[in-house]
Amino acid sequence: MATTATKNEAFAVIMTGGKQYVVSAGDTLEVELLGDHKEGDTITFDTVLMTDDGAKANVGAPYTGGKVTATYLGETKGPKLSIIRYKAKSNRDRKIGHRQHYAKIKIETI
Repeated sequence: MATTATKNEAFAVIMTGGKQYVVSAGDTLEVELLGDHKEGDTITFDTVLMTDDGAKANVGAPYTGGKVTATYLGETKGPKLSIIRYKAKSNRDRKIGHRQHYAKIKIETI
């Protein structure tokens, strides 16, 4: 997923899809699907919970008012999960699978 920033590098904490991500410029990460976008589109996240430029931190209550821009790189799939339900002594079993879809983005500016 995403790498964390060093102490001298600017980073931000954004919220999307009900999850929080620590991002810095140049990071590539997979987030929940963002709707109908084409590859190369610019996406703006305005739900920024915290920003830090290396010298000063800005914590929002709940949001800081900052913006993080990213480029949409496409849709990817997560790992395949096998779900097995089994009841002993009753000849009952069921196997289903699931594979989550994600949106791949690259953070451009904070």
